[in-house]
Amino acid sequence: MRDLLSLASRNSLGAISTLFLLPPEVAEDVERALASQQPAEESSAGTGEVGESAADVFADIQSKATEFAKDRVSALGWDEMQELVAGLLRALGYKTRVSAAGPDRGKDIVASPDGFGFEAPRIVVEVKHRKEAMGSQEIRSFLGGRHPQDKGLYVSTGGFTKDAYYEAERANIPLALMTIDELVESVIENYDKLDMATKQLLPMKRVYWPA
Repeated sequence: MRDLLSLASRNSLGAISTLFLLPPEVAEDVERALASQQPAEESSAGTGEVGESAADVFADIQSKATEFAKDRVSALGWDEMQELVAGLLRALGYKTRVSAAGPDRGKDIVASPDGFGFEAPRIVVEVKHRKEAMGSQEIRSFLGGRHPQDKGLYVSTGGFTKDAYYEAERANIPLALMTIDELVESVIENYDKLDMATKQLLPMKRVYWPA
């Protein structure tokens, strides 16, 4: 706005931090300058175009980053997927045991405070890294080998059918079903707490955005 004032008014005002009593002619000049800027400022404030544009760009970047992360997770091998899930559980405060290759008897990972499954809660995890959705039969099979004190986590990158969710709701133990979207979201939320081996499975960089 200072550039809109006359030279005489600018000289009278001096530095921006100066405290003063304005002469009448300078006061009129300031009011004129303010009046000339007001419509443009009101229009900008009314539409909020700048703020909305920045918000839209930020939301778009977030969405793309999440999709890129999902692509990287989808490209992992089945053994790497198990390690990613185990690393997430460790970030949440558990110690884990990951089953070796071969028949796992319905449990790929066992997570517990002591790492052996003696202390509660004992979380038994099944990880299915497939394109097809898991159905009710897979859920029943997983539940069949559980102990009453167990808690279950079933991770499926292919998602679940409606019948699978129904089967999980009526399970005789607490059972959570996790899709690839939920897995990636949880990994991102807890990324700073992941150990280095887990971060190497899904390398990510922090991006700072103006608040």
